[in-house]
Amino acid sequence: MKIYTRTGDDGTTGLFGGGRVRKDDLRVEAYGAVDEANAAIGMARGMGVDSDVDKLLAQVQHALFDVGADLATPPEAEARARLHLVEEADVEALEAAIDRFEAELEPLKQFILPAGHATSAALHVARSVVRRAERATVALSSVAPIGTPVARYLNRLSDLLFVLARAANARNGVSEARFHVVRRTRDAD
Repeated sequence: MKIYTRTGDDGTTGLFGGGRVRKDDLRVEAYGAVDEANAAIGMARGMGVDSDVDKLLAQVQHALFDVGADLATPPEAEARARLHLVEEADVEALEAAIDRFEAELEPLKQFILPAGHATSAALHVARSVVRRAERATVALSSVAPIGTPVARYLNRLSDLLFVLARAANARNGVSEARFHVVRRTRDAD
């Protein structure tokens, strides 16, 4: 089977369960951002995260495929009956993981910059891409119903990635880069 079909050359793409939409449709933007988030998490895993983090992120990547399928399937499509949808229990599992990893960390007392160990930086990139996916999902929800806790799942996932980024720095003995207000002066001409 060839990877290219040429069916999207006109600027449209097929949805799961049928129908075609423009590639700049809010639905395509939402599931495309989820796909980017999944790739960013894969990149972070490739940086060599600890085995417990790797196992957790592998589970998250599988869940993101479910989220993407959910977003790629219109509410009226019969194919929705065959989907595995994220549930409130998936959101709760992320919260439990956040609590577990946050227990390893010093309490957060100020903003931190996305920096430090390479793994931490990659997790921060993944976090920011998940935030974009969440924004795209919220935009989609303003024009189409989203019946599962997709937006809550993405919100918690970005929180988890933030905590994992902090944990990666701590586990690798790297201090967090703290945000400082810097007063800038204008150069005199």
